[in-house]
Amino acid sequence: MPRTPPFPTLSRWWSEWYESLDKPGWRSFAMAMGLLALGLLFALYSAAAAGRGSIWEASIAAGIALLTSGWVAVRIVPTLARRTPLRWLGYRIRYRLTTEGKVYLAGVLLIALAALNTGNNLLFVILATMIAGILVSGIASAVALTGTEMQLDLPEHIFAEQPALAGLELANEKHSFPSFSLRVSGDETKGKSQVLARPVYFPYIPRQRTARQQVELNFPRRGVYRQDAFQISTKFPFGFLQKTRQVDTALEVVVYPRVTPTEEFYEVLPLISGEIESFYRGRGHDLYSIRDYQTTDSARFVDWKASAKANELKVREFTREDERRVMLALDPYIHPGAPEEPPGREANIEEQFERAVTLCACLAWHFHEIDSEMQYRTERVATKMGPAGAIVYDVLRDLAFAQMKIAPHSRLLQDLAEEQDVFKIILTSQPPGSIPTSLWTSSYFVFMQSL
Repeated sequence: MPRTPPFPTLSRWWSEWYESLDKPGWRSFAMAMGLLALGLLFALYSAAAAGRGSIWEASIAAGIALLTSGWVAVRIVPTLARRTPLRWLGYRIRYRLTTEGKVYLAGVLLIALAALNTGNNLLFVILATMIAGILVSGIASAVALTGTEMQLDLPEHIFAEQPALAGLELANEKHSFPSFSLRVSGDETKGKSQVLARPVYFPYIPRQRTARQQVELNFPRRGVYRQDAFQISTKFPFGFLQKTRQVDTALEVVVYPRVTPTEEFYEVLPLISGEIESFYRGRGHDLYSIRDYQTTDSARFVDWKASAKANELKVREFTREDERRVMLALDPYIHPGAPEEPPGREANIEEQFERAVTLCACLAWHFHEIDSEMQYRTERVATKMGPAGAIVYDVLRDLAFAQMKIAPHSRLLQDLAEEQDVFKIILTSQPPGSIPTSLWTSSYFVFMQSL
């Protein structure tokens, strides 16, 4: 089978290259070169006429040459400047000599000393070739680095201690040259609290094309992560010099607390479920059933007539009006004298608060998964009772910004005591003796000191 000649590919490349050209710009450039050449001819003629003593001819030719160059400077040069991406000249580029570059420069110095001492023409040729390699390296790396723009696409919701898949896109906006061996990283001068912790490598980006890579991001703690700048660097082509261009950005990432179940979550969830069930069964109005008494039942639900007939305790169980309604409350005020702390509690108080925030996030996510009706309360935020799925991300966002506060009393508990119609899960560090009595019958308390 005969092989297809390469001419169609070459023809297609030529047509694509021709279509990508800035034709008006090139026409302006050709016109400028033609007029400047004409001006040069008039200037040469003016010099020749002055040599012959023809003052008038020399003056007229010199005037035409001056007017021609002035017209080009006023009319064509600004047009070309507007079409030229001069923003590339404003790039802030840092230079760092690599180990390979240091070794190469030492070799250049040795060859230079040997050439000067011996006068050997071959050594001068080798020296010129090595210096040309440095120049080529600088020009090629500058071409690869300029004309590139980056974009980082982050997922909508990011959780602490859970990998998040982001998309890093690098665009080569140059019309004629590709970019090679580009490395995108965070600002190394900012330490570890940054969005892009590990560098991403792009081996090749064609001209006027984009390259995209998936990046796995990990955030160890909740809160806000900021990235003020990214760095695009290259060692292309020989690795003698690393050039780094800084790309300023105002990237801000809100990281939610982790929602994977913790040990504390597994410990309190059965207790919370039992308390919710007991609360709503007890508040029903229609009799549901009569069953045997259990140690967790309240004495006020004992059916004494049924107990006397059966000769054992029986309790009344009422219909459940809605046992999927719950209020989740986080009390951020840390009581400075909370009960009998061991020495060194000051060092652990932040960890206890973080565990409380994480437990609150896990509970919010749990109620979202089981389609509960949920309300969220803190001292400054109060959502309406509604489907947990509608407010869960608002809750997680608020928890991402939650900060503990040192105060002897919390007004939040007094406000919650006035709401008796909904079961409340309250995470607090207040001493049990300071909690309003009415809250104990309609709430489940998680004390931060126990976490």
